[in-house]
Amino acid sequence: MSDEFRELDRRGLPVAAVFMSGVAALAAVPTAIGLSSISVGVALAWSLPGALFVVVAGVVAEWLRLRFTRYRVGADRVELRTGVLIRTRRSLQRDRIRTVDVTADPLLRVFGLVSVRIGTGEHADDGTVRLRPVTRATGDELRRALLARVGRGEAEDTLAVLDPGWIRYAPLSFVAPTLGIAAFGGALNAADWVGRAGGVIDWAVDLLVGLGLVGAIAVLAGVVLLVGVVGAAGLWVEMWWGYRLDREPGGTLRVRRGLLTTRSISIEEDRLRGVDVVEPLGARLAGAARVDAVATGMATKVEKDKARHRTLLPAAPGAVAHRVAADVLREPVSPTDAVRLSPHPVAARGRRLRWALAAVLAGELPLIVLGLVLTEVLLHIAWITSVLAVPVAVALALDAYRSLGHGSVGGYLVTRSGSVRRSTVALQRRGIVGWTVRQSVFQRRAGLSTVAATTAAGSGAYAIRDVGTSTGLEAADAAVPGLLAPFLERTPAADSSGRRRA
Repeated sequence: MSDEFRELDRRGLPVAAVFMSGVAALAAVPTAIGLSSISVGVALAWSLPGALFVVVAGVVAEWLRLRFTRYRVGADRVELRTGVLIRTRRSLQRDRIRTVDVTADPLLRVFGLVSVRIGTGEHADDGTVRLRPVTRATGDELRRALLARVGRGEAEDTLAVLDPGWIRYAPLSFVAPTLGIAAFGGALNAADWVGRAGGVIDWAVDLLVGLGLVGAIAVLAGVVLLVGVVGAAGLWVEMWWGYRLDREPGGTLRVRRGLLTTRSISIEEDRLRGVDVVEPLGARLAGAARVDAVATGMATKVEKDKARHRTLLPAAPGAVAHRVAADVLREPVSPTDAVRLSPHPVAARGRRLRWALAAVLAGELPLIVLGLVLTEVLLHIAWITSVLAVPVAVALALDAYRSLGHGSVGGYLVTRSGSVRRSTVALQRRGIVGWTVRQSVFQRRAGLSTVAATTAAGSGAYAIRDVGTSTGLEAADAAVPGLLAPFLERTPAADSSGRRRA
């Protein structure tokens, strides 16, 4: 790379013009439709000048940004200078750079451009340089140059590629019904723009009136779910099409994916501290799981797509997930699948049952109060929904208890918890920098504690939830010998065996 300061690509101007035209259209069309009832001339007189102003203002702002932005990739540092009224200079040491992510949305792809995000792995905006836009060739050159490390004498290795059959797991989440409801609301809003919302509702009522209340609800739910399934499948295709996970020479994991918006995400193995095998309830019932990286610097406060950026494998068959986890960690067998986890005390089951029933009560209480004040109909709705909700809540609570567990294998601490989203984390013991032991009043009475391993990677802490206090402390002391020693004391009868207690 050159030591001279370089400009961003000027084709950012037409990109900004097209983007702002879309923004202006989204704002102007509803306004014009609303005013068209008065006069077409009035509608155009209000909407066109406003749309033109939005486009011109956006292009001028982009021209100023490009005009006053320069970057340089030197032998020791990456520097960025930007700002019109307030000048900002940012400088990153090259030996501290840990991520170079290359992204191209559909507009950038049309013009052969990409956006490059260079990061040091620090949890702050100061540790990030963003270059938008540059050419695709420049983006690839930056990624190769800034992540160049002394190689391990190995060739590039492909760890996983997309299996189109994995799309069957896309609808097995809460995303599907959410998308269906959102589509239903969007259709009503669109109809309202043209003054047809009432007509659409009347048409739907006439269509469903002969089915009865239960039948109408079932049909509406089926339509919403079907639309949601199609939407979830489309979203999955856009996000994961072309997916592949490679290990590059020098010890870098690279994830490439995306249909319309392409993404290239790199993670240095040196900052990898483990993996998280995540099993959302729907995917788990189908025998599927996804794999997330537990790595330093992955969760920054400025990153809008944190979860997706640390995902190494989308929802796939469980055997594939554990195999990819093992390959990522360079282990013959994944620690998440190689250890028999120790169960937690029965008191933890009681806590989950109480939480579940309390959640049902919290949801039903407003209906009960309003039913007593307003109408008995709400009381009937309350007892009907509670009859349905209580068994579901109890089943989820029992499943959450069965999911609890912890253990150690090799150089890893393994902990598992959750029901709707079950998470099995294999955390390198060398990555644990501290322990946090929490006890609520109710946990203390039940002899339970939550023992959390503190680390600089991932979410920052991974907990062994509702474990017996002495068992949790022993597990923590065994995982990182000596770290808890100042806070533990030996019992007189246990000096010879070495067992400790708090």
